[in-house]
Amino acid sequence: MMFESIVNQPVIETERFDLRPVRPSDAGLIGLYISDFRVARNTSSIPHPLPPGLVEAFIARVRADDRVEDAWVIDGSRIDAGEVMGVVSLNRLDAQEAEIGFWVAPAFWNTGVASEAVAALIEANPLDCRMIYATVHQGNAASARVLTNCGFCYLGDAETYSVAQAAKVPTWTYSRKLY
Repeated sequence: MMFESIVNQPVIETERFDLRPVRPSDAGLIGLYISDFRVARNTSSIPHPLPPGLVEAFIARVRADDRVEDAWVIDGSRIDAGEVMGVVSLNRLDAQEAEIGFWVAPAFWNTGVASEAVAALIEANPLDCRMIYATVHQGNAASARVLTNCGFCYLGDAETYSVAQAAKVPTWTYSRKLY
């Protein structure tokens, strides 16, 4: 029998779902969703096609004791909405600063799941951040709306390399001061 190690990370409850630490058993559904080009193209780091082992490496990285990124699965199984609806993460940048990232499976697009997950993570503030930053591709207006709905302020334009698109893409950068 194999036991999963305990990750020192809180479970954050909302009305519709829980944000819980990523588990190795999530690999199949995470892989299924992020292998969809519609999801991958809106991120900087998810390649398309998805190479073998990438999801397992991500899970190991965000569960490691010395991790710099904490990730939570958006788990709607409590209301029969899906065990993995997406992922939201905080990547530590500096003392009390982090960058938030998120993706939601296409089946849950336009349902408010991303806004609710980002809002819940900000309210819980598990890393005691004073400032959270975010970057979205300029072609992804839905994610920009999630950020502005959650109180993020536009900082400016930039660009990043998208692995899935194999090209530089223009981005919008946002920030939210928590205290």
